Amino acid sequence: MALWQGKSRRSKTGRRIRYARGKRKFEIGRERHLTTIGPIGLKIVRTKGKNRKTRAKTSNVAHVVDPKNNKITETEIISVVENKANIHYVRRNIMNKGAIIETKLGKAKITSRPGQCGSINAILISD
Repeated sequence: MALWQGKSRRSKTGRRIRYARGKRKFEIGRERHLTTIGPIGLKIVRTKGKNRKTRAKTSNVAHVVDPKNNKITETEIISVVENKANIHYVRRNIMNKGAIIETKLGKAKITSRPGQCGSINAILISD
């Protein structure tokens, strides 16, 4: 089923709005694919204006910043520890912005959007 991202047919108070036009093709959104742990799998998607987005379908590496010395290290992701977006994402090992992952360096919080930029950047959390 398509995801429609246009304006609602209801106002803020609940009144029905009658628009002078119908839905447009550019208002249709794409189906979500949530980034999981696995070998790196990227998908390049064409967007409006012939631009591109690189979506991360699966990934097992993260670029982690250590805030003490500002050093960036590429490390392996072990699992998802916590996800405030949805508690069920932890069980399914789904990574998005704000998720806390377990890496070989320790726990880290994801600061990038893997479904939009195609890579996982994180900052190390001190325990």
